[in-house]
Amino acid sequence: MGYCIVNCTTSTKINAMEISEYLIESKLAACVNIVPNVVSVYKWEGKVVEGQEFLMIIKTKESLFKKVEKAITERHEYALPEIVATPIIKGNKDYLKWLKSETV
Repeated sequence: MGYCIVNCTTSTKINAMEISEYLIESKLAACVNIVPNVVSVYKWEGKVVEGQEFLMIIKTKESLFKKVEKAITERHEYALPEIVATPIIKGNKDYLKWLKSETV
């Protein structure tokens, strides 16, 4: 069984909390860290944009990625939210056991 970290940003803490709480309550994620004051620079609609965002670091099973993606997309304020996953290749086995027990 594989695990992953899903990164996603929002422009408000309220939206980050709403998404995070849903993921935890639905057992789609074991833990979500919300990091405030992330500066993001990107090109959108032909213009370079700089903005303050909140970064969600979501720990889940790889097998749940599609459900996590759908849950985020349905609740996210952006038309095109950043939703990217990175596999966890190693980790504390007791933490990974806990992650497994906290997700469906």
